[in-house]
Amino acid sequence: MVAKKQQIAVIGAGLMGHGIALTLARAGQYVAITDPFEEARNTVSARMRASMVAMGDKETAIAEALKKIEIFPSTAGAVARANVVFEAAPEKLPLKQKIFAEVEEHAPDSCILASNTSVMPITQIMSGLRLRHRAVGTHWWNPPHMIPLVEVIKTEWTDPVVAQTMYDLLEDAGKTPVMVEKDVPGFIGNRLQHALWREAVSLVENGICAAEDVDTVVKSCFGRRLAVLGPLENADLVGTDLTLDIHENVLHDIEARQGPSPYLQKLVADGKLGMKSGEGFRKWTQAEAQDVRDRVARHLNRLDGILLD
Repeated sequence: MVAKKQQIAVIGAGLMGHGIALTLARAGQYVAITDPFEEARNTVSARMRASMVAMGDKETAIAEALKKIEIFPSTAGAVARANVVFEAAPEKLPLKQKIFAEVEEHAPDSCILASNTSVMPITQIMSGLRLRHRAVGTHWWNPPHMIPLVEVIKTEWTDPVVAQTMYDLLEDAGKTPVMVEKDVPGFIGNRLQHALWREAVSLVENGICAAEDVDTVVKSCFGRRLAVLGPLENADLVGTDLTLDIHENVLHDIEARQGPSPYLQKLVADGKLGMKSGEGFRKWTQAEAQDVRDRVARHLNRLDGILLD
């Protein structure tokens, strides 16, 4: 049984931080949130309210969750009584290391320390800590208040009890945690996701198909069953013998480049940065880009509603 009304600190009030904070507050925990930028602190309550409205929360539930969240002007104040600290700062190693040095100076020695990162090695982030056994990684997916998965990453120093305590806290908050036993770049989700992306880029780079066709194939074919049938479940479903036959015929021709695609590098060098610049692998108007964002939000909201029901 996970205790309620624990003191949770969130360092960073941006997109990830505000979602982590509202998730834990909705689950009955007290949250202290801080950010070095005053504007982020001043707007975080409104952004959390808007996110909860978008998820369909009723006004009474929103008010109850926001009452459990306190905004602090400093890291020292936010972590002073914390049972758990989530760092949600930008993906810059020196910055994260500096934050944890400050956190360890002011937080109780019993406090669990967690870094939210999508690819950075947790071992590097936490290497300078005095008490490294209490540190884990937690990779929340964007948007963190809507995507169920959180990867809990152990380092060589992590106390298994600490990792399990974090796992239980996340599960109690309605998330779907998985335990990553070894600290490898990209953990589980991003290694799988970017293996797919590497082949997708290669197909376009080598003139096999257009970018639109890659996206159509994924969305209209195996992507439709991925939410209910994982790749290894699928392999067992069709049979490991058939899976082996397919691998013997196709794996030798799949992209195996040990580094970024030159095609992708040229897109970036040419300023073709995707929707934010109007062109990446595909050309985008502002209306088309907004339509994609809205479509994703509607889809996630619909799934969230199904899960709640």
